This record gives sequence, structure tokens and C-alpha cells, in this order.
Amino acid sequence: MANCPHGGVLKDLVARDESISAQLKEESLSLPYLILTERQLCDLELITNGGFSPLEGFMNETDYKSVVDNLRLANGVLFPIPITLDISREDINRLSISTGIRIALLDPRNEEALAVITVEDVYKPDTVKEAIQVFGADDPAHPSVAYLRKRVKDFYVGGNVQAIKAPTHFDYVALRYTPTELRAHFKKLAWRKVVAFQTRNPMHRAHRELTVRAARQRQANVLIHPVVGLTKPGDVDHYTRVRVYEAIMQKYPNGMGHLALLPLAMRMAGPREAVWHAIIRKNYGATHFIVGRDHAGPGKNSHGKDFYGPYDAQDLVIKYHDELQIEMVPFQQMTYLPSTDEYQPVDEVPKGVQTLDISGTELRKRLRTGAPIPDWFSYAEVVKVLRESYPPRNKQGFVLFLTGLHNSGKDAIAKALQVTLNQQGGRSVSLLLGETIRQELSSELEFSSDDRHEHIHRIAFVSAELSRAGAAVIAAPTAPQERSRQLARDTVQQSGGSGGNFFLIHVATPLEYCEKSDRHGIYARARRGEIKGFAGIDEPYETPEDANLIVDITQQSISEIVHSIILLLETNALL
Repeated sequence: MANCPHGGVLKDLVARDESISAQLKEESLSLPYLILTERQLCDLELITNGGFSPLEGFMNETDYKSVVDNLRLANGVLFPIPITLDISREDINRLSISTGIRIALLDPRNEEALAVITVEDVYKPDTVKEAIQVFGADDPAHPSVAYLRKRVKDFYVGGNVQAIKAPTHFDYVALRYTPTELRAHFKKLAWRKVVAFQTRNPMHRAHRELTVRAARQRQANVLIHPVVGLTKPGDVDHYTRVRVYEAIMQKYPNGMGHLALLPLAMRMAGPREAVWHAIIRKNYGATHFIVGRDHAGPGKNSHGKDFYGPYDAQDLVIKYHDELQIEMVPFQQMTYLPSTDEYQPVDEVPKGVQTLDISGTELRKRLRTGAPIPDWFSYAEVVKVLRESYPPRNKQGFVLFLTGLHNSGKDAIAKALQVTLNQQGGRSVSLLLGETIRQELSSELEFSSDDRHEHIHRIAFVSAELSRAGAAVIAAPTAPQERSRQLARDTVQQSGGSGGNFFLIHVATPLEYCEKSDRHGIYARARRGEIKGFAGIDEPYETPEDANLIVDITQQSISEIVHSIILLLETNALL
């Protein structure tokens, strides 16, 4: 029998509001609206399908503060992660947002109305406190703290929602179960005990052995329940991972396992996240939940130390065991024994017995170089999927992002680079010069700080799409703002897949030389005030602090600079 939902009642708002969905959709056409972010979209889907039960909307200030301080909603129910709808001051003014107003919430992919929120309150959160309490430190090395700092807007809106419809998905539709659907599936198959396994990474033999062992010990079935919403930047894309999961499900004993996808935006909050994951799996009907070593940990902090202790997550789940009402299964670190061709928990291996392991770093290296991956570590079907999505480095795309003042020589360097890379062959080469690409991508934009930032965002988007397809991309905008360059790096690294290789090259030619050698008189026009917002004249050029390479045409020839960039690529095994 499926586990009882958290709080006692599954809050399936899509089912609850089905009878009025047409009325809500009609109403939404005349309401002010907000276009959701990707994270807000994930949160809304799990609010409306019941995955976040007992929530019925985004948290008001009272619930938010209680969750941040005490891991509980204001009514005392355990809930460790704040689920919030962030908006800007401009949003508040534009939509006249105040208590009682109703706002349509739109899918960012197609601007389709998904729900209507009735505003209960609008409040300004203490995001520094949120970072410290929820994530353990106000440290930008933590991806969710960086998200709080860079992407979360200044105000939160609290209020319950009414569901118009669930978001439409076009990928892996047969694997996308709501809590109601998954509970019905368990009931149909008479699964009374279900061990849920959380993952955001590809699975290999050790994971299969771990989950099979956990199920057999508890006479249960296995739910492989991977996250396909937002995960940690740099993670393997969900399309590749799902193909891996589909391949590995064939290796489970017949009838033991089931695969379902979870549209969750992870926060990487370690101990709190483990409790949150347990609540979500309980809502999906699981009776047991595997909690791993450093569960949902983001890695190292700014001082090179782990954000959380290895067993902090397990300890917190144990602390709230009576309220969670889901049995925790501690992750057992599995290791391979070549003498018996089997996996065993590390702590059960007799002293002196040979064991073999491959770390995540070593696996990535083998994928990058094409080195063999032994069948004792992973299945051939899994390795095939990974090699298709992650070709060797010399087949991956990359982005060379040249930044510098107007007439610094960056365009000449970019053109020479294009010729050199075309000569070497093996990839298509795309050249995105600042002013040329502005005419094609951003002709309606002006030269304000925000418009320049948006222009760089567009260049980065195009660059990521090209590099993901394996191209060499040379982009050469002025990009005088640090925030724009950082956005470009983040966009390529997060969206470029195996082509998310980004190199920032600062063409540091001095302003005096750029101005003196300006044959077209652009600087002179800027000095006379005919051109506004000109970098180096009436707008500062913020010197990059994180450039992969610094060059200067007053000190080096174009040929020497191109050669140094080629060496940079060779050093990174991309040529």
C-alpha cells in the first residue's frame, strides 16, 4: 500500500480544479501575468500535482520565515525548503501587485497560462539569512547561493494557486508520472513496499547493485526517481541521463524496478534537501528512501572544504524519522571485487581483499580521451549512450570570447583565428563579431547598460547552441561589463552540453593606442559627445579578473597572439 501523503492529504490541485479549469483559463486572459522562470516552473508543477504536499501555493512571509528558521510551516508541519515566487520592484509597479490581486502564471516556453495565484502578501526576504540558514553559508561557491545573489529578484509573492493545467512536456512523456498516477501504478501492481532512489547523475553497475540489494533486504520494489528539472551547473543533461536510466532498467530482475521522472529544481541543500527529497518521495507513494553519503551536496566551498559533513543528511533524516513516516535506507558505498566478480559494501569487504573503483573524475577523463571503460564498472549499453553525448575533447565544441576596447585588435585576431581553425579542420568555425552580430541579433537595442547586457546574452545564447553542436565559436564583442561576461560564461557552460568549453581572452590593448590608431574617427565622435555610452570614454571598461589569456597588439603580433590561443586550446586537449 502506498505511503500516506505528507500532511495527510495529497494536494493534487490539477484534479481539484479540473471542473473550473476552463473558467480559470478564460479569466487568465484578462488578468495581469507573470512569465515564470525555469525554477518557478518546476516548483509550480510540483505544487499543482501534489509533489510538494501539503503546499497549495507559494509561501507567504509567515511560512517562509518559519521554514528558514525552523524547517517547518507556520502550522508546525515539517517542510525544510522555502518555495517562493520572486518578483522585481518593476513587476510590482507594472502589475500593481497588492494583497487580493489575482495573477496568471505563464509557462516560459510557450506563455500558456498554467495557474492563477491570489496574492496573500508581498514581502522582501533576507536572502543572506536564507543562504546561511538553508544552505549553511552565504558562500557564492554554492550554486543556490549564487542563484540567490544573481538571479532571484528582490521581493517574494505569497499565495495559494488554482491550477488551469499541468505543464506540457514533449520528452519522455510515458515516464512522467504525477504522484496520483504513480500511486495508482503501485496499487495496480500490488507493490506494498517501494524503495525510492534519488539521482541526478548517470547510473552504473554499483548503483544497480546498491538498489537491488536494498530492495531484497526489505522485500521491496525499486523506484528509480531521477531529477529532470534544474540540477547542479555542469551536470550531465537530462536527455543523456534518461537514456542511461532506460538502458540500465533492463538490467534489473524482471518486475523489480520502475523508472519515473521528477521535475524538481534541486537546491543542493544537503541535509535539508535530503529531508525535502524524503517528503517528495513520500508524496509519490514510496515507503523507503535511499539517502546517500553527502546527499545533495554541492561539493567544495570557497575555502576548499565540503559544504556538509558526509553523514549530516542521514543524521537529519533520522532526527525527523517519526514525522517523515518514510524509512531511510543509508547509502552503502559499493566496491568491486575482481576475485568474485561482484560488488559488495565497502565495510563488508575482508581486509586484504583486492577492490577496484573508478572515480567520477576518472570516468570523465576516460570519456574525454576515449580510453576504455571496463564492463565491471558500467554496462556497454550505458557507455554507448555516454560516448554518443560526450565525444572526446578533440571533437567537442568551444567558445573563444574576445573582449576589449573598440579598435583593440580583437576583430583582427578573431578573423585570423577563424582562418587558422578552418585550416586545421575537424569542426565548423563560426565568427561572431560585435558590431556585425548586433545588426543581425540586436538591431532594436540601444546602447544603455541593460541593452548592452542583453546583447551579450544573445551572443552567448547563439554561441552555446553552436558549441553544443560541436562548432568552434569565436565571439568578439566589446563586452565592457563584468556581469555580462560572467553571464556569457555561465550561459555557455550551462547550456553548451559537451561544447560548454568557454575561454575568456582579454585583448588588453591600451586606450591611448586604440584611440590614436582609430582611422574612422569613432573615438573622436565619442569625445565630442556624438556617441553616448562608449566604452573607455564615457562608460568604464571593467577589466576582466578571470581571463584565461591576456594579449596586447602593442606587445605581440597578430600571428603570435593567434598562436598563443591555439596553444591554450591544445593545452585543454581541444585540438
